[in-house]
This record gives sequence, C-alpha cells and structure tokens, in this order.
Amino acid sequence: MTALFSPLDLRETTIPNRVMVSPMCQYSCEDRDGLATDWHRTHLTSRAVGGAGLVMTEATAVEPRGRISPEDLGLWSDEHARALEPITEFIRQQGSVPAIQLAHAGRKAATSRPWEGHDPLQPDEGGWEAVGPSGDPWPYEDGEAPPTKKLDRDGIDDVIQSFRTAAERARDAGFEVAEVHAAHGYLLHEFCSPVTNRREDDYGGDFEGRTRLVREVTAAVREVWPDGKPVFVRISATDWLPDRESWTVDDSVRLADRLADAGADLIDVSGGGIHPESRPDYAGPNYQLAYAERIREETESDIAVGAVGGITTPEQAEAIVANDRADLAIVGREHLRDPYFAMHAAEALDATDEVEGPPQYRRAFGF
Repeated sequence: MTALFSPLDLRETTIPNRVMVSPMCQYSCEDRDGLATDWHRTHLTSRAVGGAGLVMTEATAVEPRGRISPEDLGLWSDEHARALEPITEFIRQQGSVPAIQLAHAGRKAATSRPWEGHDPLQPDEGGWEAVGPSGDPWPYEDGEAPPTKKLDRDGIDDVIQSFRTAAERARDAGFEVAEVHAAHGYLLHEFCSPVTNRREDDYGGDFEGRTRLVREVTAAVREVWPDGKPVFVRISATDWLPDRESWTVDDSVRLADRLADAGADLIDVSGGGIHPESRPDYAGPNYQLAYAERIREETESDIAVGAVGGITTPEQAEAIVANDRADLAIVGREHLRDPYFAMHAAEALDATDEVEGPPQYRRAFGF
C-alpha cells in the first residue's frame, strides 16, 4: 500500500487517506450574510468526489466582526449551520471526512475581496471595528485601517464563547473535524506573537501569557466536540521576521505540546502573516515542510502533524507521508487547479486498487 492512501486514525475517526484539502477562502457569500451558497457546495463537495480524504472549509468566522471580508463564510447562528448541513452530508457520502476551520480575523478584518483590491473598509464603506490584543491596526501600505480596539477581559471571554458556540453548531451540522485557526496573523496568532501582543495582563507578556488565549479556545472547542472526533489547530510555525523579536519554530514546538494538553489531536503547520514584511525565504516546493517535521520530531506528545506549502505533485505528497515527515499532506492551490488531485495521484502512484472512487467516474480513472 502507498503511504498516501493509507488511513489515518485520530481518536475514533478514520481519515481514509492522507490527502487533505487546505482551508482556502472563497469570499463568495451573497448579501454579506456569511451563509454558504451554491459556490461553497460545489467547491467543497467536488473535492470529496475527487478523492481527498479530508475536506476542510475556508476560515469560517465565529462572529461577524471575525470575518476577513464581508463575503466570508460564518457560523454565528443556527441558520449558518443549516446552510452547511447539505455540504457535510454529501462529503460523507463520498467517503471523505468533512472538516471546518473556525476563525477570527482580529485586526486583519474588514477588507474588500482580493479581486476587488483587498483594501481596508471603513464602517461607512461596509466595514466594521476590528479587534486585537493591543489595539494597533494592521499597517496597510495604502489606505487607512478600520478602527481597531484592544480586547478587554470581557471581550476575550466573548471570543472564547464564540468559538465554543460555533463548535457546537459545527458539530450539529455534521462536521467530524474542527480546526482552530491560530495562524497567518489573525486574532489567535496576534495574541501569540510578541510582534502584535504588548499586553501586560494574563494574556500578554511571556510565552505563557501570550499563548493563553489559543490554549483556552482549543480547550473550549474540545469541551463541546465529541470525544471520538479530532480537533486540529493551524499555527504559523514562524513569523518569518528574524531581525526582530517574533514567534519562532522553537515557540511552536513548545506550543504544540501545550495544545495537545488542551485537547488538540493534530497541528496544521503553516507560517507567516503577522506583518506585511512577514514573508517566506523561499516559496518553492515543500517550503514549510521542515517546520512540520521539526514539530513532529521534537514534541514530547504524540500529537499528529500536517504539512502545507508548495505541495503540487503526487510524488511529493507520497514522500512526505512515506518518510514520516508529516501525517497529512495538506494541498491547497493544487486542489484549486485540480479538484481530482487525489484520484490523479492514485493513477500516478499506481495505487488505483487502493482507492474506491465514485462509481460514476471509475471508467475515467481506471479503478
């Protein structure tokens, strides 16, 4: 059996293969209401038809002000959950595992969509007040950031409760994996990084204080998530800012063990995003794999690890898992180019006998 098409058991949940569709924002909600549309249904379910073992939604805001753009997916009401139910049901029917990324954009909220400029939106332009650990706005090169408020203790408690309630709705909508988004410069990452967190209370200062919120959010999600189903956390392994005090891979190794204590089962390892200057040294094939590998090797817990970044070929994905560098190959942009990446990988790796595939498509893929 190929490594890529071997199952992964996390708690009582079996992911049928090691290909995961990375959460990728679609900016496609109509009427700025956060409700899933035909676009989301087609985008997500086609990747399940394409054979991915785990299909994850885009960053799904746990409250309205947690959206990146007004067109982002949300999960702050029962109506939002009902709109997602047909998606989870269809993904399961294809033998894939439906997953959701729960998110809060923090100070990076209230922007227009990328193809509309990705510019900051003021409240009178359809934007809203953003929040963050220290009240410093995102440093836009062009355009003034929307008003940004430092979260007080009550506001922090509200954020934790919003994640908890969204997880309950995701559970009831049929998702089998919940991922806490703590990467890419969004709210939970903002609390972790000394670049953006200058608080002097229990949620700032040293490593223990700065990571308190992500640990408490993870624990809150775990409390309401079924015992037999896994919780993931996506982190930025590094801020990619070596010339200043910032979040490092050493911090991420330490955090991974603490997240395992809080109930996380897998760390989804990405990087960067905390500042406009936060850029990778080399955005080529597997350019973040080394970070996932370090976390996998150096953590004291047995927490699983997923690798993302520049994974574009079946051979890459197979080697990542076969060489024990990560437990999941998380494929993003290649899944946009090819919804059937997993089935094409089975062909390329001579593993069609290991993949059932949809009967409607078998004549095309040689199953």
